[in-house]
Amino acid sequence: MNGATPLRAALDALPAPWPDSLLASIRDRVERSGERLVVLDDDPTGTQTVHGLPVLTAWSADALAEELERSPVCYVLTNSRALDEPGAVALAGEIGGNLAEATGRTGRRVSVASRSDSTLRGHFPAEVDALGEALGGGYTGYIIVPYFAEGGRYTIGDVHYVAQGEDLVPAAETEFAQDPVFGYGASHLGEWVAEKTAGRIPPSAVVGISLDDLRIGGPERALQRLREVPAGGAVVVNATEDRDIEVFVTALLDAEAAGARFLYRTAASFVRVRGGIAVKPLLRGSDVRDRAAGSAGGLVVVGSHVAKSTEQLQHLMETPGVAAVELDVLELLDAVGAATEQRRVVGLVNARLAAGADVVLYTSRTQQTGDDDAATLRIGQTVSSALCAVVSGLTARPRYLIAKGGITSSDVATAGLGVRRAMVVGQLLPGVPVWELGDESKFPGMRYVIFPGNVGFPESVAEAVRIFREA
Repeated sequence: MNGATPLRAALDALPAPWPDSLLASIRDRVERSGERLVVLDDDPTGTQTVHGLPVLTAWSADALAEELERSPVCYVLTNSRALDEPGAVALAGEIGGNLAEATGRTGRRVSVASRSDSTLRGHFPAEVDALGEALGGGYTGYIIVPYFAEGGRYTIGDVHYVAQGEDLVPAAETEFAQDPVFGYGASHLGEWVAEKTAGRIPPSAVVGISLDDLRIGGPERALQRLREVPAGGAVVVNATEDRDIEVFVTALLDAEAAGARFLYRTAASFVRVRGGIAVKPLLRGSDVRDRAAGSAGGLVVVGSHVAKSTEQLQHLMETPGVAAVELDVLELLDAVGAATEQRRVVGLVNARLAAGADVVLYTSRTQQTGDDDAATLRIGQTVSSALCAVVSGLTARPRYLIAKGGITSSDVATAGLGVRRAMVVGQLLPGVPVWELGDESKFPGMRYVIFPGNVGFPESVAEAVRIFREA
């Protein structure tokens, strides 16, 4: 399919999914093996399909070894999408080295997933290569699975699509492909791998496991295709629903049991299935109530600049009872005005929260870019640091905190709230995870919502606020 195509027609034209759920079998195999799955998440939105799992924001060998002993699946929040490539590579190498030490201490067998963006943004292959090297190398190849149903990301015929309204749009024709740091030109994932590896892995070395393979041939056919992967090649997994991933993971476990080793580069849906984690209903009522909160209002922090975030922000600002506070980015980039602007915003947010209002703190909507990728990243880091300083300067515990945008939510968690370990409670809306903050954080036990920049409908952030108001 080239160009936009009707979503429903595209899905209806596919063969019926594999008839049997395989998740219970996957869960049983994972539990019996004692193997651990460690997910390096390049921003905190990767927890958007799971529940009951820990998220670490510190990754010493001691911390990793302790987690390997008690958790079958854990996340390590790297926030590497906010770094330049050399920084991301150095970080992946550091975590990989610490994880190798931790596995040596515990004797645990570990599989590693590099969880990244379902719209193909991020430091691929550089950080994945660095991770594999630090873990000792010897990997058969990459597993590429950007499918993420909750966000409308589907892979059909090896082409990755983004659902926009009633249509499927090839990923390279969306705004995400125009990202100033992580842009790309190919929607066909074999060609995308070749593009990102600068030809080191040509399309001919990328094995596509088709929907016919998964839905008609089943695990046996998928395993046969995995055996066809050339050394140093890649596997692209087509999927439009989780059952497709269940079939693939069943074959993957068989391949790995026979000695194959893969590095996973995936979106969030793969992680839930690979970990054998059941689907949990959306959170409501007592699930999100913070009994330690007083009379202060809730806080929404919006840093993401993608069009969907701006649309959701506008909708939220039209909601009765929401007080809006703008953080002026141009002032933050001015050496003289930055401190004054930050103090002004801290004062306004504290005053309005104390008065019981729900507050939305947002950055000015004109995105500022630098002369090159590194300069653009530095601008983003400056703005994020200011948002974190506002959160760090809160004098009252908000009833809830929603952070909009992956990098924003990561920085607010670590720098603004001091989170070192949190637990994923579940999802407030499809693809929108909620954490319970650890005792070491600024507000222990608070419900913290990570709202991805590219997920949801125009009214979704306002809907999240409504759920907390009702709770």
